[in-house]
Amino acid sequence: MLVETLAQDSVTEFAIDVRLGLMKKGQKEIPSKYLYDEVGSALFEVITVLPEYGLFRADERLLRENAETMAAMLPRERVVLAELGSGSGRKTSWMLGALATQRPTVYHPIEISQKALDQCCRELGQLHNVDIRPVRQPYLQGLLSVAAARRPDEQLLVLFLGSTIGNFSWCAGERFLKQVRQALTAGDALLLSADLEKPLLQLLPAYDDPLGVTASFNLNVLARMNRELDADFDLSAFRHLARYDAAERRIEMHLVSVRAQSVAIPRARCSVSFAEGETIWTESSHKYRPGEVIEIGRRAGFRPLRQWLDSEWTFAQTLFVAE
Repeated sequence: MLVETLAQDSVTEFAIDVRLGLMKKGQKEIPSKYLYDEVGSALFEVITVLPEYGLFRADERLLRENAETMAAMLPRERVVLAELGSGSGRKTSWMLGALATQRPTVYHPIEISQKALDQCCRELGQLHNVDIRPVRQPYLQGLLSVAAARRPDEQLLVLFLGSTIGNFSWCAGERFLKQVRQALTAGDALLLSADLEKPLLQLLPAYDDPLGVTASFNLNVLARMNRELDADFDLSAFRHLARYDAAERRIEMHLVSVRAQSVAIPRARCSVSFAEGETIWTESSHKYRPGEVIEIGRRAGFRPLRQWLDSEWTFAQTLFVAE
């Protein structure tokens, strides 16, 4: 019954956000979280192994090389690790392994996708000294649940990997980190990943690969509306577009209407008209400078302990402590 209620609530929220985003004046948009249904999540797992997408490998490489150092910087005997958007948990195994050699560790993968949580539990279920307790909730709601349940002698470490912070606007990202800080107590920790500025010749193919996997990932949100909201999108009437906004220092993913058309979305109670060339903005990925990551953490109420940089694919992981 709970699973059915969650599913119904998620469809209702999806319908509301689709209606608001596609009926607004000016730029049409859909929140990027809706890219990650079961099909989208599976396609994203494929994207992470593409040679053009160095971001995932940089994130994993930094964890593999530095997890033991990071774990040693956490002083308490018991650590509760909460990961916002765990996915399969593949990268997280390095941090869990390092923590579990030093102390018993409780791991809460926080995801809205049950399939992702199931895969994460399979991937990491054999780790010694790790107690996996999945949480199927949105990021902040899940973090509040974890924080409320932890023991007074436990230190909470929040992982926010994959440069998901870049999907927020500059102001929204800082606001989100402040909300994370409000869920924590002084002495808790945050490990934040952020993708950094790099040449466009390296950056753009990561979001528009020659095999078309990213295009399929982006177009899947239209297929999702067809499946869940009874829409009648013709996927062949849209194309994937990745472009760079130099002023905002962000990659933008769009879906471009290749002709004038109208689409009915019954469960969102709307019909949407598109002009030829009009786009739906589906995702942003802001690119940081190393010092900016530190400063956004400071303004959110954290003190930086150390920052690690990957030179092969310019990328940063920064360990903060809540003040």
